Amino acid sequence: MLDVVVTALVAIVPVLLYSLYAVRYRRQYVLHRNLQLALGLILLVAVTAFEVDMQWVHGGWRNIVNKNPDAPRLTGAEFDFVYRVLRVHLLFAISTPVLWGITLIMAWRNFRRPPVPGAHSRLHKTLGWLSVIDILGTSLTGLWFYYLAFIQ
Repeated sequence: MLDVVVTALVAIVPVLLYSLYAVRYRRQYVLHRNLQLALGLILLVAVTAFEVDMQWVHGGWRNIVNKNPDAPRLTGAEFDFVYRVLRVHLLFAISTPVLWGITLIMAWRNFRRPPVPGAHSRLHKTLGWLSVIDILGTSLTGLWFYYLAFIQ
């Protein structure tokens, strides 16, 4: 599941950028809505499966990284640094679905069907860009944590 989430973190960025291009330059509001809903759903499923695997099956990331207690991969200062990187990642990873969810719900409630620009557009654009920054932060810090904890 770790590899699935890492792949999702990498794949989401180009799809997200394409979605923004489609709405901004091509005025494809339905495509933008559908891509955002699909990305949100895919990430929700991937992260839920990941957390179940990570927490319930393996008992946490520490058990995976240091599965051999006689020869742990990370100790002392290295472990502390990786843990700090994880905490930064979690700030983004926890806020992203909340912010994205608010953005999607408000869009669903405030845009006509099919979606067209309207009174909610300004707030939606602000929330959308905050969500983009948040998901980029989630992706970058997640990949950084993955590299430090599981590859390096």
